[in-house]
Amino acid sequence: MAKETLYTAKRPDALGKISYSQSENAVWADLYSQQMPMVRKHAAQVFLDGLGRLDIPHDRVPQCSEVSKTLMELTGWRVSPVPALIGFETFFNMLAEKIFPAASFIRSRADFDYIEEPDIFHEIFGHTPLLTDARFAEFSQAIGRAGQQCEKQDYSWLIRLYWFTIEFGVTREKGVLKALGSGLASSPSEMEWSMSSDSPEFRPFDVLDILRTPYRIDIAQPVYFVIDDYDQLFSAAKRNLIADIAQARKMGLHAPKYPEKKVS
Repeated sequence: MAKETLYTAKRPDALGKISYSQSENAVWADLYSQQMPMVRKHAAQVFLDGLGRLDIPHDRVPQCSEVSKTLMELTGWRVSPVPALIGFETFFNMLAEKIFPAASFIRSRADFDYIEEPDIFHEIFGHTPLLTDARFAEFSQAIGRAGQQCEKQDYSWLIRLYWFTIEFGVTREKGVLKALGSGLASSPSEMEWSMSSDSPEFRPFDVLDILRTPYRIDIAQPVYFVIDDYDQLFSAAKRNLIADIAQARKMGLHAPKYPEKKVS
């Protein structure tokens, strides 16, 4: 998760407020305007319900404090701005404490349709709606607690369960495929790719299969796991994930479904 970032984190002032420029607020407004029709069409109802509960502004970047106020009332979570990308250990510790780490910058126009690293639009628009639901909030906390029990060499295995569910999970509602994960909700190009393209592979939800599936963050996902019943997801949080990781290690990673990234 921690890697070199092309963006500079924005620091809150003494009152905890981050100042965004007129042009940055315009990027938020345009992202919101472009994404909302696709979200209404393709997003899972649980995501739409959460978005409605938050009632985030459409014309400016929200402050983490105002989103936290609503989350605290609903599920006891809060959003904390962080300095760009953070390491796995910090990420898991924050989730375990019911704190969602939010990268404070917003993407440039050059990265409007798809950004490799999370920005404030991805964090707030994509992630926080599910955190208004106690069941999804508990799942995220369970991932954090499992991360606290993991050896460091197991972090990259555990994060796949988060990646293929909270970040890029999909589900079915009345037989229709719907976007659940934050990476789909906040990305104009990946929402279209996942919901309207014949290219991706859709696999049934299976914890060991997920733990063994490699991914890349800089491309549209070639594989998605379909959660047919949310109880599948919530039950996964009650499993012995440390034992699951050990079993997945013994079985080995699946062959990647994507080309290797070229190093310049």
